[in-house]
This record gives sequence, structure tokens and C-alpha cells, in this order.
Amino acid sequence: MTRLFAFLAAIILAAPLHAQVVESAPAEPVEAPTPVQTIAATQDEGADERIAGRISGIFAELPAFEQVDVAVSEGVVSLSGTVPRQEDIARGEAIAMRVSGVVTVENRLERDVSLSADGAGIASVADRWDGFVKLLPLIGVALAIWGLIVTAGYIIAGLGALWHKLAPNSFLAELIASAIRFIFIIGGLVIALDIIGATALLGAVLGGAGVIGIALGFAMRDTIENYVASLMLSLRQPFRANDWVQIDTYEGRVIRLTSRATILMTLDGNHLRIPNGQVFRSVILNYTRNPQRRFEFDLGVDADDDALAARQLGRDTLAGLEFVLADPPPEGRIVEVGDSNVVIRYLGWIDQNEADWWNSQTFAIAAVKRALEDAGFALPEPIYRLRFDQRTQPLPFENIARGGVKASAPTPARKPAATQTVAPDVSPKDDISQMVEAERREAGGGQDKDLLDQSRPVE
Repeated sequence: MTRLFAFLAAIILAAPLHAQVVESAPAEPVEAPTPVQTIAATQDEGADERIAGRISGIFAELPAFEQVDVAVSEGVVSLSGTVPRQEDIARGEAIAMRVSGVVTVENRLERDVSLSADGAGIASVADRWDGFVKLLPLIGVALAIWGLIVTAGYIIAGLGALWHKLAPNSFLAELIASAIRFIFIIGGLVIALDIIGATALLGAVLGGAGVIGIALGFAMRDTIENYVASLMLSLRQPFRANDWVQIDTYEGRVIRLTSRATILMTLDGNHLRIPNGQVFRSVILNYTRNPQRRFEFDLGVDADDDALAARQLGRDTLAGLEFVLADPPPEGRIVEVGDSNVVIRYLGWIDQNEADWWNSQTFAIAAVKRALEDAGFALPEPIYRLRFDQRTQPLPFENIARGGVKASAPTPARKPAATQTVAPDVSPKDDISQMVEAERREAGGGQDKDLLDQSRPVE
């Protein structure tokens, strides 16, 4: 019981303290209402004249309000007349409202749009012209400084030998020179406008130029992408002049790489221009970088023949050809068992500097085929099985006897062709290559400069 009384007493003593803490907590700030200006019930004698005199005195010191009339009655100010600019109408009312004792303003001001000699509009134009004439010497100085800065930029950009030494190719060197000229032109313009105090105009011009630049960027997206691709290709150098390449589905020898397109000469002698943007995105297959190239072809032997023996015979035949390399050695692979034959794929390597790829493949096929036939391997043609059902009526024997259907005479066996004894000519065919070299010599250093650099390694 004693403990219960003590607990109750502690609660009673703590209650006033808690109330005091709550009362002392800071209250949230309450925004005070804006006081409403009251109008006095009476007015001092002569107050209107004092207000009118004060406002008229202020307007007399401001040229824009020379044609303004002021009238005051019971604290109400009436403004009438003309002002030169539209913003002066609100300005005059604001000045009148700041005078003590003014109840309200009846604003009847209008802008002076007359064309008279002393009209506010003509006077404003005249003032602007006078200001421009006074500013002409400063404009001349600003233009002179801008011209000096631009001239210095062109002189620095004209140091072609320096930029060609620093840049990896001529295309990037010209890009650096153009960037230097652009920076000096814009920098000189900023300084000139700052001299005449027209930096606000510069901000508006640059802002408008930025918006126009974004719009042109979207409109000329493909052109810009092609330009950037040209820069990347000139730095990466994915091929050399006269390389035999396949770009996407296009195949030919490279004539030149320009700032806009890659020009090929197809294998049938036609010019092919591929935009650099497409070249940069495509898979490039270069047949020239590695002089060793493999050819392959398929031959089928009879299903009853020994396919492994035919495979070995073909490999030995390829190894005996002078134009086929011994390293890597020729190869034969059984790739398919057909309905009537076994397909063997033969592979051989050549040196493209010593042998033509097309001719090598041609003579290799002929040599292996002849070797297989001489060894007794059959190279069967496709066999088709024909079935006659009951609805097919056989031809009467009488029609055959009467000559209705004549049986064909047996075909005499053909004699095998004579074996070729002359060594095949597989020397490289450089007709297209010579045409490309002639094209490059005739082009020289024209407008479309070649960005391929023979001294740089190919990527």
C-alpha cells in the first residue's frame, strides 16, 4: 500500500512539470496578414495641391514624362498625356503611387506613335541613332581587335607542317586546324561584344545558335555519323590501298579512303562507293592481309567404293601440285553420305603472292577428279527410282513393233580424254590490281584526299 501511494504522488508531482514543458515549446510561426492601407476620413487643406506639385516636380526631372499632365482631387491622381515607350505608362503610375497621400491613380497615359518631327517615336529613333553614332569609334576598336584575333587564329591554323606532325593523318590535321580557326573566331567575337557592352546580345546569339545546332544535328544525323566514321577509319586503318576486301556483301579492291566514302573497284572493273558510316559498322573481310589462303571443293565417290582410300588419294594428288603449299598440308574430309555417293571435301593452301586463288582451285579440282577416275573410283550422278502403279497402262507391244516408240540405240562408250601434260599456269592475275594502281596515279592529290597511310600498321 505504501508503494502505491508513492507511485501516485510521483505522477501528481510530474504532471505540472509536463504541462510546463509543453507550454514552453516554440509555436509554429504564423504568417501575419498584410495590413490594409486605410484612407483618412478627412483631408488637410491644400493636400491635393501639394501632391500635384510633388508629382509634377518629379516628372519634370524625367524626360520621358515631359508631356504628362497631373491632376489631383481628394487624393485621386489623374495622369494624362503621352510617353515615348510603352513601359513608361506603368512606370509613371508606380511613381505617383509612391507619393504620400495618394489614394489611387487614374492612368490615362498613352504612347506617342505620331510621326511628327517632335514626336516621341521619332525622338526615340533619333536618340538611338545619336547613341549609335557616338558608339562608332568603340565599335571600330572592337572590330579591329576581333580582326587581329581572327588573323592570329588563321596564322596558327596555317602551320600545316606542325599539325601534320602532331596528328596521325592529314584528315585529323585539317580537323585540328579548322577547330583552331573556329575557336579564335568565336573568342574574338566574345571579346569584341564585351568591349561595346553587348554581351546580352552574344548570349541570345549563342542560345539561338545552340537551338539551331541541335535541330541541325538531328536533321543531319547521318552526315555527322559518316563524318565521325571517316575520322575513326582514318585512325584505325582497317585496310590498305589495293587490298582485296569484302565489306558487308560488297567485294573488290580498295582504291582509296576519303572523308566521305570508301571507294572499291569490283572484280568486274566497276567503281563502288560505300559511305564510311556503313563501312565502320560492317564486318570487313580482308583477303590480302594474309598471303596464305585456303581453297576447298567437294567431290562424291560411289557408295560402294572405299571413301578413306579416295580421301587419301585426293590428299596425295593435291600434295603433288606445285602451287599447293606443303605447310599447312592438304586435307580431305568426309562430310556427307548421300543417297548414291559419299561426299569428300578436299582442302589445300596456296601463297597468293605466287598463285592465283581462282586458277589454283580450278586446276586442283581437275587434278583430283582425274586421279580418282584413273584409280577406278566412280563419281556417280544422282540416281532416281521410278515406280509405276496400277493406273499406269504399259505400252502395247504392237505399237512398239510398228515403230510407234523406237528404242534408242546404245550409246557407245566414250574414250577418256588425253591426260594433260602441260604444267598449269596459276600465276597471280593482277588485272584489277593494275587498274587500281592506275586509278590512284591519275587521281593524285585531288579534292578527295586519300586517308590511307601506308606507313601505319593495319589494325
